[in-house]
Amino acid sequence: MVSSAAQTIARPEPATHRLTVLIALADAGRAEQLADALAASDDLAPALAGSGVGQMADVAIADEAGLESRVVSSATPIVLLSRRAASQRVADNVLAVLPAFADGLLIAAAARLAASGYRVGKAPPLEIAHGDFHDDELAREETPDDNQARPALSPREAEVLALLAEGAPNKVIARRLNISVHTAKFHVAAILIKLGAANRTDAIAIAMRQGLVLV
Repeated sequence: MVSSAAQTIARPEPATHRLTVLIALADAGRAEQLADALAASDDLAPALAGSGVGQMADVAIADEAGLESRVVSSATPIVLLSRRAASQRVADNVLAVLPAFADGLLIAAAARLAASGYRVGKAPPLEIAHGDFHDDELAREETPDDNQARPALSPREAEVLALLAEGAPNKVIARRLNISVHTAKFHVAAILIKLGAANRTDAIAIAMRQGLVLV
């Protein structure tokens, strides 16, 4: 006689929905590099332009050449990697503008926000385009308008912001919140984008002026 325990069939865990990210860049090497970086994430499924994804993409990452080629549907939210000034006129479905050589983690954060309908109206300066978002000085003319409407922070992002205000580095944030350092970096990137901040120090200053943190 087979026991009831032996009769139990293990059911696979439900798969997490992965966002299909269409990458349409003129530089094929850069496109492949970015695809590899995004593929390391559990929730992003990158595909290069010409792969047939097109209309099926949840969000697209494109440069000016990618936009002009019209491989991206006009209904698809776009993260634009631009070499031009942040004040340029862009299509209505361009929800975020980042520097052309922005870090993959920052691009991934922008892609998630754009896929959720968040609009980031101004390109972050190049100071946050590299690695761990160092606290470089930001020219005053690049300072974002604190009166501009910002997307609301998630509860987890609010926790991360509070720790940022305490001066906690990513490793401490990860340990305090019991998350990975990679996840901590993603939350920091998302906070910078949502607040329109240039770096961690700038994010804290903006958050204080908006009453998001008290220190």
